[in-house]
Amino acid sequence: MLSKKILVVAAHPDDEVLGCGGLIAKYAGDNDICVVILGEGISSRYEKRELANKNDLDELRLQSIQAGKVLGVKENIFYNLPDNRFDSVTFLEIVKKVEEIIYKFKPDIIYTHHSGDLNIDHRITFHAVLTASRPLKENSVKGIYSFEILSSTEWSQQKIEKPFIPNVYEDISSALEKKIEAFQKYKFEVKEFPHPRSVAGIKILAQKRGMESGFESAEAFELIRLLK
Repeated sequence: MLSKKILVVAAHPDDEVLGCGGLIAKYAGDNDICVVILGEGISSRYEKRELANKNDLDELRLQSIQAGKVLGVKENIFYNLPDNRFDSVTFLEIVKKVEEIIYKFKPDIIYTHHSGDLNIDHRITFHAVLTASRPLKENSVKGIYSFEILSSTEWSQQKIEKPFIPNVYEDISSALEKKIEAFQKYKFEVKEFPHPRSVAGIKILAQKRGMESGFESAEAFELIRLLK
């Protein structure tokens, strides 16, 4: 890959690692990579958002920064959209946040969520990115790719929602351990196997995508748009 400005737009802390952590680690040395996290994370685990432990929210953001350092992320940007409640915010407000980042960072490529994920925040994030990166003359975005998220993409019962159909595979054989190391920074999110969001779950998916593409380990993406 020639030197590019890569923007990763994720709904929650840890989505960026699960979705394309291997790709980030692989290309961070030669490319300018910015990670945007739109949602605060974990507040939906409380009965009311205002009951969420502020120290835990601050710690989660710190964990995200630490994960980014492992992968080689150049810049982390955080917003505070309500966790699993993006549908309680006007869509235009979310689009404006993404537009602001695109205007400032001027990315060549964006990686973001799949439109058919089980998680509502993921679906809204995808549509916000697509709206904010309309192919206008002044827009820098030439490529948009969707990634998959363990425990959301495969749990969406894809006969109901649009299925994730990967058509781009990235060899992450040399970057898989970095991806796992970054994921382990998220102390609140690491689960025990057979939960998908586990170290074993990450390895199994990477091996499955690798078998599909002839690599030892891979991440899979769905190309949404490519302008040349």
